[in-house]
Amino acid sequence: MGAAADRVVTGMSTKDTRREFDRIVGRLAAEDPAFAGPRQLSKEWLLALAVLGSLVWAGLNVLMVVWGAAGVVLTCVVVVAVVLGGMRWHRGRWLR
Repeated sequence: MGAAADRVVTGMSTKDTRREFDRIVGRLAAEDPAFAGPRQLSKEWLLALAVLGSLVWAGLNVLMVVWGAAGVVLTCVVVVAVVLGGMRWHRGRWLR
């Protein structure tokens, strides 16, 4: 590791801590580009998600017909949850 890793740093400000964190992440990304790259799904996972999504969508359509307004509300809630989940997956963090 080295001498820098052996010393204990105390009293760092938030700005210094953030700068140090960014430096560490930058070094890791330089050593391994996949570290900072976007997450990729395999073809098997994409197929499984497509099938699952189709089944859920078909089920929600049936619920809208059977339950009426409650089914529509449930469908809206599920769609919003899926969109937010997709955005979280894409960005890698919750919305701020």
